[in-house]
Amino acid sequence: MEHTYALRWDLDSLFPGGSESEEFQRYLSEIREQLAALKDRIASLDETVDLDRFCGIVGGMETAIVKLRQASAFISCLLAQNTADKKAMELRGQVSENFSQYFNLLAVLDEKIRAVDDSRWEEWLMDGRLREIAFVLNERREQAKEKLSASEEAIIQNLSVDGYHAWENLYDMMVGDMVIPVEVNGERKNLSCGQAENLFSDPDRDVRKRVFASWEKAWGEKSEYFAAALNHLAGFRLNVYKSRKWEDVLKEPLMHNRMKKETLAAMWSAVEDNKEPFVAYFNRKAELLGLEKLSWYDLNAPLGRSGRKIPYEEAAETVIAQFGKFSGRMAAFARQALGNRWIEAEDRPGKQPGGFCTSFPDSKQSRIFMTYSGTLPNVFTLAHELGHAFHAHVLAEERPFRQMYGMNVAETASTFAEMIVADHALKNAKTEEEKLYLLDDKIARSVTFFMNIHARFLFETRFYEERKQGPVGARRLNEIMEEAQKEAYCRALAEYHPLFWASKLHFYITDTPFYNFPYTFGYLFTMGIYARALEEGRDFEDRYIALLRDTAAMTVEDLAKKHLNVDLTKKEFWDSAARLCSRDVKEFLRLTEKRARS
Repeated sequence: MEHTYALRWDLDSLFPGGSESEEFQRYLSEIREQLAALKDRIASLDETVDLDRFCGIVGGMETAIVKLRQASAFISCLLAQNTADKKAMELRGQVSENFSQYFNLLAVLDEKIRAVDDSRWEEWLMDGRLREIAFVLNERREQAKEKLSASEEAIIQNLSVDGYHAWENLYDMMVGDMVIPVEVNGERKNLSCGQAENLFSDPDRDVRKRVFASWEKAWGEKSEYFAAALNHLAGFRLNVYKSRKWEDVLKEPLMHNRMKKETLAAMWSAVEDNKEPFVAYFNRKAELLGLEKLSWYDLNAPLGRSGRKIPYEEAAETVIAQFGKFSGRMAAFARQALGNRWIEAEDRPGKQPGGFCTSFPDSKQSRIFMTYSGTLPNVFTLAHELGHAFHAHVLAEERPFRQMYGMNVAETASTFAEMIVADHALKNAKTEEEKLYLLDDKIARSVTFFMNIHARFLFETRFYEERKQGPVGARRLNEIMEEAQKEAYCRALAEYHPLFWASKLHFYITDTPFYNFPYTFGYLFTMGIYARALEEGRDFEDRYIALLRDTAAMTVEDLAKKHLNVDLTKKEFWDSAARLCSRDVKEFLRLTEKRARS
């Protein structure tokens, strides 16, 4: 390889010394000082406040959120690379308290702008200092009308530090202490959750089955603790909604995602109407594996062969090259991120499971976390997370209030980047075996968005309805989860994963309520964008970047109308995107027909 890319990321260039960093402590002190000064400035506002003072305060709030996001990202990276970093856990508590203070100030500011006369407010938004963030300010003003008074909202924020958010922290601590004992090649190993999760795609069914049994046992032994955390987290949220007189538990997640309920309904309707091809895929895959039906731990079982293990350097260069065929800016950015050690990819114990990308807006950088073991899906994950980072890069020069997009559009750039690399690999497969492997992997990802995410959504909506009547025990949570999976997977599997609610951290993330449907939205929305990109080639680059730049400045319905000229509240768009996914299944069935007969 022309370049050698490190498997470990560089955090010291951000704050040297890890969780013991003195520079990071000074940074936290600066945040506290800024928040104290903002508190005094906001408190001095009255109904006759002039525009200059208001603009100054808005600028101060933007500066503060940049620093808070930077601090939070650093803590997330420390805990991801070492789940036993107790000092980082303590620091996370400090950052949470600072976030709470910030949101308290926002609530006070919201209450003051809510009281501004409508005509005066419209004049303010025409001012050059506010025009760029007019959408965000209007959004805050309208949402403030749906909430409690500033003092009541402040109480909620203060209590959330040691209540609501504390349950997420406790969950992370429990997961960090977990080990999954697994026998691999005759050797018994204690694996981290991330390492064990990688074995669900092992070609040996005995390995997958043993790992799954050990996985279920480990989560089951702590299921009552996880149930307590989930119940208290949900109980806090429901009580807040009740105080605000919000009857629909989807009100907040839809607000967060700047999305209409009609759009969500249209999307799920299209998903439900387009699942039949995936059932055919399950049945064929079961035949090829010599099974009557697939079980949960067979869903990611590889078909065909992917060939040799792919060195990390080769994976990096492949991603850069394929990005370059669509966008020179994407390729240049990916090379910068890899060369500057923004990525943690080493396969070692003690790391969190899964992968993520987090933005450091004050440094105009990102960091990517994953565990790379040399498989093609790992290559696709690398592309996916670099897509997230590119999205942040596109927005880096925008005002801070124009950088905070919803989770549904957050998946747009990442899924788009993954599609570029996955489709290239599929089209350039050297053998039928490799093509089968790649096609199966691609369809499995569609299954995730059509079925796995749908199951999460069904589980969470039903759990919240039952939680309104009181705590829901671990056994009942298992029942709700399994029934949701059976419905979402069209009862096509032999065994399910009832403890999925315990092992999936998304249910415990307090910053993003109902962190499920945004994934399916992002996937299908991106299918429409990708279809346009294939038609227009590199001519689409500027339009694509313009779309990304608008993701934090309008509703998703307006975004789609402006850049794609489609109506997301209508089922037609979602049906067309879903049908694009079913093409892969048709090709899979054609390719495997002879194998199935034999």
